[in-house]
Amino acid sequence: MAENELSFEQALGRLEEIIKHLEKGDLPLNESMTLFEEGTGLLNRCGTMLEEAEQKVVKLKKGPDRAPVELPFEE
Repeated sequence: MAENELSFEQALGRLEEIIKHLEKGDLPLNESMTLFEEGTGLLNRCGTMLEEAEQKVVKLKKGPDRAPVELPFEE
């Protein structure tokens, strides 16, 4: 499965696996670099997905008739 097809949870799980492998310190340098590059890509992908989710968040506020009104997310 391509990196950009992974769900957030799948990408995060794979990133955790990569970290465990790298922390052991028993991989050859070229394998470590390959995993590091994959991990960097996954980290960027997760960051992008979080930013997209944040942009979709709306804040609910009571309108004049006491009904909820959707407002854009404010940082």
